[in-house]
Amino acid sequence: MKIFPAIDLYNGKAVRLLKGDYDKMTVYSDNPIEIARDFESKGAGFIHMVDLEGAKDGTTPNLETVKKIANETGLFTEIGGGIRSMETIEKYLENGVDRVILGTAAVENPEFLKLAIAKYGERIAVGVDIKDGFVAIKGWLEKSQYSGIEFCEMMQNIGVKTLICTDISKDGAMQGTNRELYKELSKRFDIDIVASGGVSSIDDIKALRKLDLYGAIIGKAYYIGAIKLEEALEAAK
Repeated sequence: MKIFPAIDLYNGKAVRLLKGDYDKMTVYSDNPIEIARDFESKGAGFIHMVDLEGAKDGTTPNLETVKKIANETGLFTEIGGGIRSMETIEKYLENGVDRVILGTAAVENPEFLKLAIAKYGERIAVGVDIKDGFVAIKGWLEKSQYSGIEFCEMMQNIGVKTLICTDISKDGAMQGTNRELYKELSKRFDIDIVASGGVSSIDDIKALRKLDLYGAIIGKAYYIGAIKLEEALEAAK
């Protein structure tokens, strides 16, 4: 199982939100590039980034930071947050990013998703953010009409290869991850699933690894010292 340490970007800084609430933001660093280099020095091979400003308004205000991380480290970089046009996808992929994550756009515009996959294949992932059983969109501020399971099935049928699945109720809460959800997704779908939200301990990582998931994202638990990255990488093997 692959470990994706995470950097959420806001105003050029590395931050975390609690359960997606922009009013509950903690700034962890003014220098996200240093954090990425630190991930790499500890043995990470991957990094997961979210542009929180982009998630709200569909722009790329943190592009320069993302570009530097993609080009000045050897990490496999993926980015999500407000990617709603081919132009934005191209902007990221042409600047060294390995994979982009579509969220709101995949829910609201399946035709756009199909076009993106036809052009870029596995470099397109989809974020499935689940709130009360339904997929949430627009920076988690709205609920769509799709249940999480129904939407994952649609994504598999369209040809998406990687789903980043977040239980919003667990995100940043340090209460453990939703193992039942990932167990069900792993059993039901033949697709790479990355667990996100609430990965709070090495036990969570071991449990997710046993479910044969493709990957797990570590955010707040790393920043507050609840999980050491080296131990997480070892436990995921």
